[in-house]
Amino acid sequence: MDLPHSQASVRNDLAEPRIRPLDLDWVEDQAVIPTSGLVYPRSASKLLDVTRSLAEGNLLQQRFQKLSAGQSIVVAEPAFGAGLSFLATWQTWKESKPAAGAVLHFVAAEPRPLSVDNLRRTLARWPPLKPLADELAEHYPAMVAGVHRLVFDQGQVRLTLNFKEPLSAWADMQFIADAWILNETEEAVLPKPVIDAIRDHSRPGTTVSIRCADEKDPLAALADAGFEFYKVPGEACVPEIHAASLRPDAISGDITESHPPSTTIIGAGIAGALLARNLAERGWPVTVLEAAPSPAAGASGNQQGALYVKLGVDYNAQSQLALSALLHSQRFYRQLSFSCWHQSGLLQLAWSPEEADRQRRFCERNDYPGDILRQVGPVEARQLSGTTVTTGGLWYPNSGWLEPARLCEQLLQHPLITLRFGFQVTRLMPCNGRWHVSGDGEAEVATERVVLCVGHQTPALLPVFGDFRFKSIRGQVTSLAESVLNAPTSVVCGPCYLNPAHQGQCLTGATFDLRDPSPDLRTSSHEENLDQLSAIVPQLWTDVRPASDQLDGRVAFRCTTHDYQPAAGPLTDRSGQVLEGIDLLTGFGSKGLAYAPLLAEYLADYITGQPSALPVSLACRVQPDRCRSPAQQKTA
Repeated sequence: MDLPHSQASVRNDLAEPRIRPLDLDWVEDQAVIPTSGLVYPRSASKLLDVTRSLAEGNLLQQRFQKLSAGQSIVVAEPAFGAGLSFLATWQTWKESKPAAGAVLHFVAAEPRPLSVDNLRRTLARWPPLKPLADELAEHYPAMVAGVHRLVFDQGQVRLTLNFKEPLSAWADMQFIADAWILNETEEAVLPKPVIDAIRDHSRPGTTVSIRCADEKDPLAALADAGFEFYKVPGEACVPEIHAASLRPDAISGDITESHPPSTTIIGAGIAGALLARNLAERGWPVTVLEAAPSPAAGASGNQQGALYVKLGVDYNAQSQLALSALLHSQRFYRQLSFSCWHQSGLLQLAWSPEEADRQRRFCERNDYPGDILRQVGPVEARQLSGTTVTTGGLWYPNSGWLEPARLCEQLLQHPLITLRFGFQVTRLMPCNGRWHVSGDGEAEVATERVVLCVGHQTPALLPVFGDFRFKSIRGQVTSLAESVLNAPTSVVCGPCYLNPAHQGQCLTGATFDLRDPSPDLRTSSHEENLDQLSAIVPQLWTDVRPASDQLDGRVAFRCTTHDYQPAAGPLTDRSGQVLEGIDLLTGFGSKGLAYAPLLAEYLADYITGQPSALPVSLACRVQPDRCRSPAQQKTA
């Protein structure tokens, strides 16, 4: 897969985050679009049969059954609508019983998505799809513009939805389809630019299945674009279904078979654990090397961690990346099969006059759906947080806190993940198409691909010359006995955060100590945490404030970048050329729990050559190449 375009070459036409869903009126369980009076969807009685015939036209069942572990297939359509084509494709996938580790990607655009309530009500017309329809509705994206990645069936089914017009969506997305579904709602979506875009996002042999009863122009246009028509199995049942495949001479490129190379991840913190699990669920065997005797030895090892981001006053690309990461991580943690996620809600306090003014301007300039965040006053803030806050703030109902160390342990428990603890990496060296990983007193590891997920230790292991702008920031957290304070029921954030009680303790912190390499606990750092906590939650203590020299805690080092944006992607040399087989996933700062799930998904997409979870306009923001010093930076 190619690198994302440079930031300068990508148009950034961001608007307010909220989008308006398609309005529907319901008359005797019939959905009607008020502005046009049209029934939605049309021909509902036979639409499922048509949709299944479109899947048959693309020979999907046969193709699904031929996939092996580590391989994927990509199905795309211009308009998602109520998701009927996706659900029918997903059902065909399950009926085909594909190999474990094979992946189905479904990519679609939709400028006017249904609300989740209308989605549920519309899909209720097809009872056979109910189990899958309920799962789709449970994790359906919030009504905000942009790309949303949904993951189902333990990673074997991935849905990428872009809430934009198709042409605009595809121009900002990296994917190559193996099959296209063009249903009856697309007769207005097949002018030449759209057909050209379909061809551009195809490879030799890509199939198209189209419903075209009377109008032959789309068939002629597809033929002109290089598609050759073939007879559809079962065509007698739905005669208006036509199918074609792209001729090899119609587009440059080759059909390639993907077989998982040997892959080694260095680091077993949240970044390494998430990436290892992500690749393993796609059928890729992974070896994880960790210097410590157990996972989450660094910044991921705290007993509690808050899930939050701080969205900018202006809705720019940085805010869009943060929002995408937050929404993806909330979906990801809700789907965990093990219980280390606690959706308590999270309150970002307007804790100072400056922060109150920032939140005021934020609310004036942005329109976010209430299921993402909403502004609350002091009384409601006390009710929601369950503690003695005196100011209002921003309430995130779907956020909360995690047990990061336990999360890492659970993520790494997969049959395709091999763990090697106590492996202190000392050198990375490329030789004969492999990376050779050396460690103190350890047998050398030869691997086709290596990924650095080592946080603040990244600069010491980079196998290239150059000045990378990574920063190590010391952070000390303080553990407080539940009995000494009025513990909140939600996460409370200000200049520090306070988590609800867990196993008799509440975690608060963390300090932000730049250019401080000391790993030792300090009474002064505990004192700083308590001072900040007392300022944002008056009357917190049940009796007297605890003595700082009697408290326990933990010191860890965050890794951040010069622009405080993460780094995820291939490593490049000083000329901007990609170094084959080596990638970075680091630079999360204090927001690793929020950013890591999405960026692990994105990097796994890149490594496996599968459709990207990030649009090009955001992927360019996380390229590691940008972290070189300006004198050495060269756009790939």
